Amino acid sequence: MNQNEAAKPLPTAVSVLIVDDEPGMRSFLKKALSKKFALVETAGSVEEAEQLRSRCHFDLLIVDIRLPGRSGIDWHEALADAERRSDIIFMTGYADMDVAIQALRAGASDFIMKPFHLEQMLKAVDRAIERRLLKRENLMLRREVSIGYSSNIIGNSEAMQEVKTIIARVAPTNTVVLIEGESGTGKELVARQLHQLSGRQGPFVPVNCGAIAPELLESELFGHAAGSFTGAKGAREGLFSFASGGTIFLDEIGEMPLKMQTALLRVLEQKAIRPVGSEKEVSIDVRVVAATNRKLADEVEAGNFRRDLYYRLNVLEIRIPPLRERPEDVVELTHHFTRLLGAELGMRELVWSHEDLTKLQQHEWPGNIRELRNMIERCILLGKPPAEYWKQNAKVPEPGQFGYPLEWPLKDVEKHHVLAVVEAHAGNKSAAARELGVSRKTLDRKFKEWFDLDAIQGEED
Repeated sequence: MNQNEAAKPLPTAVSVLIVDDEPGMRSFLKKALSKKFALVETAGSVEEAEQLRSRCHFDLLIVDIRLPGRSGIDWHEALADAERRSDIIFMTGYADMDVAIQALRAGASDFIMKPFHLEQMLKAVDRAIERRLLKRENLMLRREVSIGYSSNIIGNSEAMQEVKTIIARVAPTNTVVLIEGESGTGKELVARQLHQLSGRQGPFVPVNCGAIAPELLESELFGHAAGSFTGAKGAREGLFSFASGGTIFLDEIGEMPLKMQTALLRVLEQKAIRPVGSEKEVSIDVRVVAATNRKLADEVEAGNFRRDLYYRLNVLEIRIPPLRERPEDVVELTHHFTRLLGAELGMRELVWSHEDLTKLQQHEWPGNIRELRNMIERCILLGKPPAEYWKQNAKVPEPGQFGYPLEWPLKDVEKHHVLAVVEAHAGNKSAAARELGVSRKTLDRKFKEWFDLDAIQGEED
């Protein structure tokens, strides 16, 4: 890193446990690290350390190898299970290379010989926390790649231009944002764009509040202490801790139980979480973005959502319009998904005719962008022209209705009628022309205009 490049600041919402039987060393390290991190605890033995860990999760352990009654390495290896997510730095006053190798093989982040300079320990702590953050970021990136997310918001309609303007304006702030929109409109994509443009260094952590059992939601969000409920063998950090320095996206917030709404309101006001079964609160640095496909104002009136939480979340609202309200974006979205899915599936891209694109724009799209994407993938997989999809999914006009939508322009009505007459005559254009009251030459010219633009252009030249 060059001199002009500033190092990324580490998040302050980090918890550290120092385990050493020397009171002077514990006091020395606690005083130094308390200036950097939100929670620093000390213990003089493994037993004291276990009591602290049962009440609170620690991001980093700084442990002396020689402890009363039990080796620090033995304790560390006993903790090496799926529930333990703490990094560890070992200290020792005995220059034993075999012990150092054993410690590093056991998964230690660093190994420091006593006596040491404070700067040496601080650098080791910074390296451990940076590695921890990198692991989090890599995990989230792998998730994004596996799902195939793109951070680009497609659409240049007036409605989407307004959405993009709001995102660019509020992204750099820490303001809570509420995103409202029907299912499939791309609420998570907007939340990701807010995070990407925010400059926050932590990860983007999406949570579907409706997909987690109500009795588990508090533990998933805030973490839990060991023994806080049946099956909680070890302490575990929650998704708010995992999102430290970044953004947590609470999707389908309207599905959150009332009890959890109360807990979330406290988190937003206090900027601290309390793991289930723990007596201590842990400060957090997390930006909250929520989303719903419901009208939360109506849910408040119905008594299903807390009024105070609604006002706390609705500092700034972004409404994502359904696809039927912005048909001008359909063509751009269609080409985008055609290229994307063609590459992902390793199959040839579909070629969309003007007629196909017109029909796509006229469709209601009750499933919004998700439905459009699925339709395109289906057509690519089946290798059938898009017309087959519309034929299978066409709506049969009810008696007394027109055979075309009333909002169609006159040229589309004409085309629809002419093609219906030609089809009724089994493709015999001469017979169709006689019934339409036009010459065969006029009918041929219409077909060239509709289906062979290059040919008609050549005639005009």
